[in-house]
Amino acid sequence: MPGDPQMRASDADRDRTASLLREHHAAGRLTAEEFQERLDVAYAARTLGDIDRLMADLPSIDLYHLPDESMRRMAAAGPARPPAAPGGHGRLSPAWRAAWGSWASVSMVLFVIWLVTALSSHHVEGLWFLWVAGPWGAILFGRWLFGAHPGGGSAGAGSDPQVSRARELRAQRQAEREDERRQRHERRDRHRPQ
Repeated sequence: MPGDPQMRASDADRDRTASLLREHHAAGRLTAEEFQERLDVAYAARTLGDIDRLMADLPSIDLYHLPDESMRRMAAAGPARPPAAPGGHGRLSPAWRAAWGSWASVSMVLFVIWLVTALSSHHVEGLWFLWVAGPWGAILFGRWLFGAHPGGGSAGAGSDPQVSRARELRAQRQAEREDERRQRHERRDRHRPQ
């Protein structure tokens, strides 16, 4: 369902909402206090319904083109959402495909080494390659089965360095935009007739 208000909001949905709020604030539709309050709510939104309620009293931005065409809200179609990223989190994520691919590759190399040594010595001396492939595969399968990240921890944990770096960059960009906006207002106030 494209417009399901119960669907969980992504970081991209929150970022897009923050960008729209900045545009509305720059256009004068929101005061600085309203903008800050709504920005806090946008970054805390859990569902698309939360975001829709936040933006309900603001007009769609279609009077001019924003840098990112996906930022436009279509009145009939509801809020625009980016196409699903290939993989993402979950059991079919790129991290899981890489983990299973590594396990399969190493297991195959060990099996080939075992097979070559068994054929060259003309007798089989145990299945030693299973001592590596078995426990490793069991650990991966357990993590996969219970939804954990292949490297340990949960898939949604905030301990991922890329996620924390993205949050730092987002906060830095937000601070820079606020500073630019404050400077624009100061310049405008200086040039305003009294």
